[in-house]
Amino acid sequence: MGNVICSCTLGDYAKVRLQLSRMLHREIEQLYGEEKNGKDICEIELKCCRREFFINATGEASDIGTAVIVEADGGFDYGIVYSTGAIARKKMQLKGIDQSKETLGNIVRFADEHDKEELHSVREREPEIRDVCMAKIKGHRLDMKLVDVELRMDQQKVTVFYTATHRVDFRSLVRDLASEFKARIQMVQITSREEARRANTFGACGCVLCCSSWIQKIHANPFAEKQNGYENSHGENHSFNVIGQCNRPKCCLSYSRNDKCSKKSRPNSYPPLGSKVTTAEGIAIIEGIDPAKKEISLRYPTDGKEVIMPIEEFKALFVKK
Repeated sequence: MGNVICSCTLGDYAKVRLQLSRMLHREIEQLYGEEKNGKDICEIELKCCRREFFINATGEASDIGTAVIVEADGGFDYGIVYSTGAIARKKMQLKGIDQSKETLGNIVRFADEHDKEELHSVREREPEIRDVCMAKIKGHRLDMKLVDVELRMDQQKVTVFYTATHRVDFRSLVRDLASEFKARIQMVQITSREEARRANTFGACGCVLCCSSWIQKIHANPFAEKQNGYENSHGENHSFNVIGQCNRPKCCLSYSRNDKCSKKSRPNSYPPLGSKVTTAEGIAIIEGIDPAKKEISLRYPTDGKEVIMPIEEFKALFVKK
């Protein structure tokens, strides 16, 4: 996977996601009405699709796409309001966040033009910081891959995101970086799925990756049976269709799986793959089943001819009543 070059809060992708979020909020308001006192919780998008929840302490209503300054571990950072009200609270539940047990940060104020200019200057420093980090890692001969660096808006903290196959002793590296940048250094080891989320790129389907656009929580090993479920439902084995850019099974497969095509229900509705049927043209082998199109593919082993037949027609001809 290539280096992360995205600045989500300022890019064109963010505009698309924010527009989709506005459409969702409008639909909710049409169905349930507008909330009067329910917009105190806001989901804020920070750099590289990192979304966290904050309490709106400004006393003013915040709209989708509003730039805000939020509390961030003893300092402050820049973010964009991504969702509010009932939708933000529902997302908190999906992520397993209990407001009564966890302390949320506050939205300090709305950002102005000076804040936006300062953010641009901070983002311009990050490539230089990244180059220094790469040189330091090579100098210390550490077996780790630098994914991204993030300089907080107050320039008091530098977060280094990396991947590694084993534990890395980076204490000497942290000391060098702290003396170099005169800031607090935080090393964060991430998984390949989180690396893909931070890249915020397009998938094979032509859409922005699900983990970057709408999935709330990335699991460590999500849905181990997804690949098998896909193959069982389609009767095919195409690994390039089920492996994402993170080199793991695609997260979207768990949502495209059809329960009607599971192992338990399949014997009652579809014949097993590889079984033989006798037709007017000779013996044919059931090569594949497409439940979405409701079609069965038959292959004649004598000449290799393939015939696609509707499932209803197949049952009428070959399934005994």
